[in-house]
Amino acid sequence: MKRLSIMLLAAAVIVCSCNQGSKETFTLCKGVNIAHWLSQSNARGEARASYFTAEDVAQIAGWGFDHVRIPIDEEQMFHENGTKDPEAFTLLHSALDECAANGLRAVVDLHILRSHHFNASVKPLFTERAAQESFYQCWREISGELKDYPVSMVAYELMNEPVADDPEDWNKIVKECYDVIRGLEKERVIVIGSNMWQSYNTVDKLSLPEGDPNIILSFHYYNPMPLTHYRAGWTGYRDLMDPVSYPGEVLPGGESYDKERFLKNFSKVTEVAQKLGIPVYCGEYGCLAFKDNEAQRYRWLEDMNSAFDSLSIARAVWCYREGKGGFGILSPNGTDNRMIEILTR
Repeated sequence: MKRLSIMLLAAAVIVCSCNQGSKETFTLCKGVNIAHWLSQSNARGEARASYFTAEDVAQIAGWGFDHVRIPIDEEQMFHENGTKDPEAFTLLHSALDECAANGLRAVVDLHILRSHHFNASVKPLFTERAAQESFYQCWREISGELKDYPVSMVAYELMNEPVADDPEDWNKIVKECYDVIRGLEKERVIVIGSNMWQSYNTVDKLSLPEGDPNIILSFHYYNPMPLTHYRAGWTGYRDLMDPVSYPGEVLPGGESYDKERFLKNFSKVTEVAQKLGIPVYCGEYGCLAFKDNEAQRYRWLEDMNSAFDSLSIARAVWCYREGKGGFGILSPNGTDNRMIEILTR
């Protein structure tokens, strides 16, 4: 897809957002994460190139999604000396061009840094000035590559799931990184997530620039974890043998979850966003597919999406193709058509 086609799309995009109404701008409603491609993967060369293709983009659009969230990792996009990886950026450009051809918007999410992994015990991003400057330089380079895409089509997400012991450490980085991007692109939509794995519980401690309508407040939601990460090998639930239930008490004697609880939790985010006059985006949510929790999983997805609709919250499910765990719409067992129907209705 040539750049001319992208510019024509910019003039034509008028969509109905989950959270902003109808106007010519960057809007989101129902999306899907393109995980384990330019992020959290060791694949390179043909294996990386063939993992996500033009056919995949067309399929996502055909299902009825309006956007994709594309996680990218510093170690995939940049060599250790800070120079860009040409192959990785070529793949990103190709994906964005195909999104333009298929009427999809995209959130480019800087997912994992060399100085920050959301599950690492040591995160130099919050303690070392050099790490912070390296982070900002990543965004200078990304902006240099993507600045010609219409603001109605591509948004930038500062970083995935910040985990700072002191929320002010993340707030400081948000301000500095925001200033870097705004110095380069005045109207690009910037997605900013809350501290502690983008929790709904920490949005009230997030400091966002005031008076900028081109900001989206983001959070993630995987509660209740015993259900969404049932027997996940990388979690404390790997050896869980008790059956899980939803709705109601997930485990015997445990916490109770249902749509009303989702609405209560999500309202903590929407109340903050309403005060700032900005939209809300749940950039990640999902539930592992497991033979013992199929019915509960689909009911959870239904209630989550109903709650999102009730509060006009845009969202992107985790994820398109199964990678680590069984979150994917596509898996070795085929396409989860029931999941697609729930997510796109």
